[in-house]
Amino acid sequence: MRPPDDRRRDHRPVLLEGDALDPHAPSVAEAPPVPEPDAPEPPPQGAAMRRATGLAARGAGFGTLVLGALGALVSLALGVAAWDFVMTLIDRNALLGNLALALVVVVLTGLLAICIRELAAILRLSRLGRVQARAADPLARSDRARAARVCDDMLALYAARATLRLPAKELAARQPEILDADALIDATETALMAPLDAAARAEVESAARQVAAATALVPLALADVIVALTANLRMIRRVAQVYGGRGGTLGSWRLMRAVAQHLVATGAVAVGDDMIGSIAGGGALSKLSRRFGEGVINGTLTARVGIAAIEVCRPMPFAALPRPRTTRLVQRALSGLFGG
Repeated sequence: MRPPDDRRRDHRPVLLEGDALDPHAPSVAEAPPVPEPDAPEPPPQGAAMRRATGLAARGAGFGTLVLGALGALVSLALGVAAWDFVMTLIDRNALLGNLALALVVVVLTGLLAICIRELAAILRLSRLGRVQARAADPLARSDRARAARVCDDMLALYAARATLRLPAKELAARQPEILDADALIDATETALMAPLDAAARAEVESAARQVAAATALVPLALADVIVALTANLRMIRRVAQVYGGRGGTLGSWRLMRAVAQHLVATGAVAVGDDMIGSIAGGGALSKLSRRFGEGVINGTLTARVGIAAIEVCRPMPFAALPRPRTTRLVQRALSGLFGG
């Protein structure tokens, strides 16, 4: 027979006498509430860059049509007012009237020059798009004639570029000797795109550094969004200039919208891969200062926008040369900015 175990607990109910209870003890309803644990502060999400990209990604809608009509109406009203002013001044004083008429002619000539410059910028972007479409054609890597046309287009595109004069001359001399279409495309990319890629990466690093510093140092809520939008627009314009686009104001906005729409569609402007997740998830910098953490995140998102701009503006797709990586660009751009 099993001996009894004294260590076992007696689970039978126990009756307590009324005198054993403390009449002055607080009831459950009077007990103080248990403090809830402090919710962790959400990690930096790059709000400035996400708002700026969302603003740039908005396509043309009814609001844009209304603003365009309003601008045309205001321009028409100003033109009629200027004409009435000049005619009235000529009736009162011929000398002053002729002077005002000459000033109006100067203003109209300047506006016409601006329109011609914008049209030329749009035509350059269209030419760059045609070259890019021919270079991205898969048949160009199997057809020697198509590959030679791509090579000729690239040489004509950068014929006036002083920094590419020597590699372009060497490529033109080697072109008849390269019989394989794939090898000719790779040789063209290596000779002409390598120095331009380096210049474009430098522009992206500079913009990422500027956005990161502005977000970390500017305490205003909308100022960082304006700085991020302006810096990204300037970066895209300079990247287009590097690759031969040289878009004007309208062309730069068109490029910015195309890049932003691509990023929003693919979900690239979000905290996730590369080094963003590690920084936002509890990096030392974001723990020391949330503003510095936001600066790093916005700088990283700016680098992503820059890589997308390179892919949009580059006349040849990446094949022989490596595609730029966000992590590497951010490391080079932000090294030493916030103490390493």
